[in-house]
Amino acid sequence: MQNLPQHIVIIPDGNRRWAKKRGKPPFFGHMEGAKRIGEILETALELQIKNLTFWTCSVDNLTKRSSKEVQFLIKIFGQYFKKLSERKEIDENKIKINVLGRWEEFFPEKLKKELKKIIKKTENYNDYNLTFLMAYSGTDEMTNAIQKIAKIKNQNTKIKIDEKLIKANLWTKDLPPVDLIIRTGSVDDPHWSSGMMMWDVADSQLYFTKTLFPDFSPVEFKKAIEQYNQTERRKGA
Repeated sequence: MQNLPQHIVIIPDGNRRWAKKRGKPPFFGHMEGAKRIGEILETALELQIKNLTFWTCSVDNLTKRSSKEVQFLIKIFGQYFKKLSERKEIDENKIKINVLGRWEEFFPEKLKKELKKIIKKTENYNDYNLTFLMAYSGTDEMTNAIQKIAKIKNQNTKIKIDEKLIKANLWTKDLPPVDLIIRTGSVDDPHWSSGMMMWDVADSQLYFTKTLFPDFSPVEFKKAIEQYNQTERRKGA
């Protein structure tokens, strides 16, 4: 492929619907979905996709779902990141792990410790970025950026507020613009949520699938990239 996206964001919708179709509680879908993340990461490395981002959970996911489901999500996160820190691909490929969002406000200490551990371990890696949006909202991110810029402006009234200053104050300041967004399980209801990465997705290509995330295979991941490869990006021109 000649025109590879350099930053792909995946919104992994459909875990709960996948479980419901099988007469299972939601956590079965979350467990199966977690397996797909590892497979997609391997495929992204194979294709040399430099930046891969997953929107793992929103604030609403943690505050508006049953306590039983949230507790299980927290358990899955802990297990996943422990295994991720032990994967040899992380060190071999110099993959920097980023965790963006308000997770420190909502996660228990044990999970926060696990996340901080892998962030610290990979902080000096710079060949690839693997980013997880956790307790994340694009509205929160932009509000936070505006608040920081307001303080900067108050301290230096002559400073120019431009694109560079805005980007420098986003949680995603170290990530490039998003080229391709894949939202699974939403072809019949293509929609956006919570202003996700609203600054970085200004010129993104969108790819919606019928496939629910637990069934989203590396083959379909490659299909999405192939469609991107064949699409002319006008970027508003």
